[in-house]
Amino acid sequence: MIDIKSIRNKVEQLKGRKTQLESSITQVKDEIKETRRSLIRHEQAREIVREVGLKTQQTLQIHISDITTLALEAVFDDPYELVVEFLQRRNKTECDLLFKRDGNLMDPLEASGGGAVDVAAFALRIASYTMQSPRSRNTIILDEPMRFLSVDLQERASQMIKELSDKLGIQFVIISHEATIAESADKTFYVEMRKGVSKVTEQ
Repeated sequence: MIDIKSIRNKVEQLKGRKTQLESSITQVKDEIKETRRSLIRHEQAREIVREVGLKTQQTLQIHISDITTLALEAVFDDPYELVVEFLQRRNKTECDLLFKRDGNLMDPLEASGGGAVDVAAFALRIASYTMQSPRSRNTIILDEPMRFLSVDLQERASQMIKELSDKLGIQFVIISHEATIAESADKTFYVEMRKGVSKVTEQ
């Protein structure tokens, strides 16, 4: 004999289960819609970040390259040009600094003489300083900044440093064994060791 009451109870249970499933399906559909909207927003944000990153890299390339190339031109008759390249390596953005002359790119450390590297390293410090916001104190201490630069070019380097000091309002404190590098200095102090004691005299 068929138990009508039992069948009705089963039908009611299935109706309740159907209602729950329909509610769950509606919720999942809403979540999928929101996830898709979120994915679109994230893709748009990623594209904005990528574009800002590229523009920042371009600005850095111009800023660093221009300042360093101008410094090299101020010291050398046949100067290198500094080229800044941003590359993707190991899922990271890396920066290569290269010298360029006559259309040829080369590693600065393999270029002729260390003097060009000294001037470029000095200019890179200045470029870095000018990009600070807010800027730190306007004093930069340099220890033998032009130690590999030939003596006949030391005077040009000294004039370049003096000009940068005047234009950018930077006070350079330079330690050097080369007297020529101090020719454009506002003040020069001579330090010598006497019986184990350093004696300082103003020139």
